[in-house]
Formats: sequence, structure tokens, C-alpha cells
Amino acid sequence: MNWLLLIIIFAATIGGGIIPMVVRKANPNLPIYLLALSGACLFGITILHLVPEVYHELGHKAGIYIVAGFFLQVALQQLSHGTEHGHTHLPQGDHDHVSITPLLLGLSVHAFMEGIPLGFRFADPAALSSLVIGVAAHKLPEAMTLITVMMHSHQHGAKLWRILLIFSAVTPAAAILAAVLGSHSVYITNIIVYLVALVIGAFLHISTTIFYESGTRHHELSKRKVLAIMAGLLLAFLTLIFE
Repeated sequence: MNWLLLIIIFAATIGGGIIPMVVRKANPNLPIYLLALSGACLFGITILHLVPEVYHELGHKAGIYIVAGFFLQVALQQLSHGTEHGHTHLPQGDHDHVSITPLLLGLSVHAFMEGIPLGFRFADPAALSSLVIGVAAHKLPEAMTLITVMMHSHQHGAKLWRILLIFSAVTPAAAILAAVLGSHSVYITNIIVYLVALVIGAFLHISTTIFYESGTRHHELSKRKVLAIMAGLLLAFLTLIFE
């Protein structure tokens, strides 16, 4: 287990959560482009590194679990209201009435799923480092949105910090658990491969949703958003140098 990689994930989540606490008048377009970049990076890394791994391990059965993971994420976002892909599906004004417990539950399950591949032993030497980049890029806007919703729901002070710290720890904790259990049991390692396939489906859902929904009313792609997507894909392709 590479502790530095887990610290990067934890720090990215904390950093994303701190931004809405300290920056009151941020450029409204910044989250749009940050989401586009992070979504494209996560998409590229998933296709370049994770998909080949699970198909190598599971063969054609991998596709079944990837599709299942895609629709599992559809179900989870009914609890989280889309917070995991950087914006919510709540109508304007509903932030004050959002039910905190289901939102945190859905988002925590998603965050736990994200951590499972980080504890997996990939055959591709570039996969783990690349995945950390993709997950860290994704956690930044995810945490920003979570804390923004919490602030609009009148969660402040120590409670807001507790939510952020616990949420930031979920993904690293899942990675540690997967690594420890996998190192003690071949049976559990085999199970983790299937779980990684489920997570791939969730990543594909999140990243493609970001492409079409983030910051737009009619799902249009502005020139700047296309440039942000291209930058994210370029970052994903650059991870191939780790091989």
C-alpha cells in the first residue's frame, strides 16, 4: 500500500471542501471547466488503464459487471442528487430542505467504491498511479459541491468540518481495507476484481454525465468546455508514460 497516494486523495478532497468555505465570490465558470477537465481525465484513465485490467482478469464477464456498475451509480445518485459528478439535481431553493442523511449515505457508498480499486494489485504498473490522478481530480469538485450543499443547508462550524473530514477519509479507508483483505485471501482478491468492474461502470456514468450536464441548461458544449475536456483527456494520455 502506497501511503503517499492515499494522502494525495485525502488532501484533494479536503482542498475541494475548503474552497467554498473560504472563497465566497469565485468565478461561476470555474466549477464548470474544472468538472469538464476532471470528468475527461477520469474517463480517459478508466478506458486506458482500468478496462483492460478487468477484461484481462474476467474476460467477457467484465462487461456484465461494468454495465451493472453503471446502473448501480444511477441508483446511488437518487440518494446523492448527483453530488458525485459535481452538481446537484435539486431544484433551485431546495438546498435548504435537502435530507442530509440520504445524501451523505449515497455519496459515502460511492466514495467507498472509489477506494476499492486503489487497494487492488494491478498488472499494469501505470494503473495505480494513473487512477490516483483521476480520482483526485474527481474528488476536488465532488467535495466542493458537497460542502456547498451543506452550507446552503445551514450546516456550519464544527459539524461542517466533521462531515468533510469523515468524507475525505472514506476513500482511503476503502483502499486500505481492500489491500489488507486482498493480501490475506486469494478468494477476496477475486471478489475485488468484480468490484473493480462495478466501479468502472460507476466511473463511466459519472464522467459521461459531467460531459453533458455540468454548467449547461441545454447540454451544449462551449468552446472553453471542449478545451477543458481536451486538457483532461491529454492528462489521461500522459499517464501512459508511467508504463
